[in-house]
Amino acid sequence: MRIARFARSGDISFGFVQGDPDVPGDLVVAPLTGHPLFDPTPTGEVVPLSSVRLLAPTQPINVVCIGKNYADHVREMAGTTSGPSESGVPTVFLKPATSVIGPDDPIRLPVGAGRVDHEGELAVVIGKPARDLTPENALAHVWGYTAANDVTARDQQKSDGQWTRGKGHDTFCPLGPWIETDLDAADLRVRCEVDEVLRQDGRTRDLLHDVPAVLAFITSFMTLLPGDVVLTGTPAGVGPLEPGNVVEVSVEGIGTLRNPVVSR
Repeated sequence: MRIARFARSGDISFGFVQGDPDVPGDLVVAPLTGHPLFDPTPTGEVVPLSSVRLLAPTQPINVVCIGKNYADHVREMAGTTSGPSESGVPTVFLKPATSVIGPDDPIRLPVGAGRVDHEGELAVVIGKPARDLTPENALAHVWGYTAANDVTARDQQKSDGQWTRGKGHDTFCPLGPWIETDLDAADLRVRCEVDEVLRQDGRTRDLLHDVPAVLAFITSFMTLLPGDVVLTGTPAGVGPLEPGNVVEVSVEGIGTLRNPVVSR
């Protein structure tokens, strides 16, 4: 089931997206009353998806991210960041909720930030409060999955020695186009194109820490809330963005998240 959050005539709603994602003109949305996690009641209306504006499919309180989670990306970043933790646990950082934007919203490059990179990723959306999960029960707390772009001011990440500023600018966490609730995330293709040129192409089977392990580790020290988002890491091929680019992150079984790039 695909669940979108959208704006229409000044109102914000959730809805079920129906149709073939490979044929955008055939897609429709069935609006809901209430929140789909708690009271997903269809209104009975069905409208073309093209008649609404898609928003970020969730409004997370927490955006928790996993770094250094693909071996090929660790190798390509050797001159910027250290390798994975010697203790064997995932590398975790946070992005502020104010960094979240939706499909077709512009990524705004900060003045003076230097190089800003795309990082296409699979994102996990939490469905119920989660604390002290185990790899065995973690997926029972997942609402669904979406595509994400962990936009990063690379020069700031390197110079600061920690990642808050480089990862946390406004617009640096595009999410979308919707949440797919019926998906096995164990082996999905994750791609990123800039101006229709393929830059990243990986599979989630190559994650150093898979989704259940990541959720178990995060919830060993913090509570994840309904609607929160966990970014699972990016494969090799990250590269710079420039004003005028269009960046597209595609995740198998979900769809494509598209965002133009502009100067702030």
